[in-house]
Order: sequence, then structure tokens, then C-alpha cells
Amino acid sequence: MAALTVGLLVATACSPEVPQGSDTSEISESSASAQDYPAGHIHGMSVDPGSNRVLLATHDGLFDVSESPAIQIGPTIDLMGFTTAGNGKFYASGHPGPEADLPNPVGLIRSDDQGQTWKPLSRQGESDFHALAATDGGIVGFDGQLRISADGTSWEPVDEQIPAFNLAATPRDSIVLATTEEGLQRSTDDGTTWAAVPGAPLLMLTALSEGKAAGITPDGRIHTSGDAGLTWVERGTAPGEASAIATHMLDDSTLRIWVATEDSVQVSNDNGQTFMDIRSNHQ
Repeated sequence: MAALTVGLLVATACSPEVPQGSDTSEISESSASAQDYPAGHIHGMSVDPGSNRVLLATHDGLFDVSESPAIQIGPTIDLMGFTTAGNGKFYASGHPGPEADLPNPVGLIRSDDQGQTWKPLSRQGESDFHALAATDGGIVGFDGQLRISADGTSWEPVDEQIPAFNLAATPRDSIVLATTEEGLQRSTDDGTTWAAVPGAPLLMLTALSEGKAAGITPDGRIHTSGDAGLTWVERGTAPGEASAIATHMLDDSTLRIWVATEDSVQVSNDNGQTFMDIRSNHQ
């Protein structure tokens, strides 16, 4: 539990002090900078299962780390919260970089072109969502309060509040998982109501894929679930300190699991029993 608490403190410390702007027009910047691996804190990850393109949402913006060196995509925004809604659509939150003329915090923003440009949707100057998840019924976000939105523009707090550290969902289902210091919480109605998961390990990060789930503990142990987070099986251990996790079903019983750390993205093709660096794997 102590390690999870440390993770929470690190996550809340990544807020750059930047001038507050007022323009809510679309923000864009061409892919410009390149480095071997993003230097800023990692807050989220998106993987395209078809191409195995891996994008990391960081303190310095969005980066494609599929090839080396990594390439920055779009403007520099501290992407504290980040989630994918499919079809190249992303939602994010955080703080603007010097060239992004937006209020601080940026509220909820959306990209319809895989992060090249971002459009403000709601709560500009009000919310810094440190956790976001897109379901088939809308968006769940945590900015100090757990909130739900059907369209990304109007929000309402859930009746029973939980202090979510990480949120996981899929845009093809209504199930949401939330990690907390007290244990795993699960919703089956797009984040409206929640229940603790008895017997679940203390997970820091989780990911959902086609009714299956993967999670990682603060000390790096991988667990998988065949029933969308109700029961869990311990697998192997991911190297490095995890910052983000993503999953994809290889077949009916096998999850491919990606884990982003401070210096690499590790991938497993055997339900998290073994891992290798994607830069040496070239999936």
C-alpha cells in the first residue's frame, strides 16, 4: 500500500507552472521533436493492435515509441489523464505547454486524429483529470471527484465517491475498473455505481480488453482476469517501475500485455509471464 501511495504523490506532482490563457480554439503542432525515449513522466498509453504502434502520454506531450528515436506527436501538453475511445480518437486532460493557449488546467480535450490536434470539450480552467476512461456509454474521469459524462461536455459526480488512482475501460463495454489505496473497485454501468472486488490483489494499474483484464501491483507483479476483473490469477513480474499498462487479446485465452516504464516499453505475449523490450522485439 505504501508503494501505491508514493505513486499517487508522484502523479500529482507533475503540474508545470504555465501562464493561463483564454483561447479555446483547436490546438495543433506538427510532429517535430525526437528523442530515444520520452523524458517526462508517463501517464497513459495507447496501442494499435493492428500495427503495434505504441503511443505514450507524458508530461511533455504524446510520443510514438514504436521506433527509436521516439517521435513527438502534436503539441506539448502535460497529459495527466489520457484514454483512447477507438477509431483514432483520444481524450486527455492536464496542463498546457507554452504554445498551447488554453486555461490551466485544460479540462477535457479530444483528438480525432491520433493526437495531432486537440479540441477543448469541457471544464477548461476547472478540471485536471488525473484518470480517464472511455466506455460504450461515455467517459469516466477523476479530478478529485469521480465524474461521469455521456458526451464529454456535461458532467455529474457519482453518488458514491471513490478516490480513483487509475481508471480502465473499453469503448465496447460498460465495465470500468478503478484502483484505489484500499483495493480494486468495479462498475458495470459506465461508472455510475461501484463495488469493491473481494479477494482482488492491490493493483496500481489495470487494463481491459474484450472481457479480459490485466493488472500490475506496485512491486511489478502481473495479474490477469478472465472475467473482466472479478477474479485474478498471478502471473509473472514486469521489469522496471510501471507507469502505464495496455492489453490486447491474442486468442481466447492469451493476453498480450504492454507495460511502460521510465526507460522502456515491455511487452508480453504469454499473459504476463515473460516480457521483452519492444525495441528488441519489433512485433
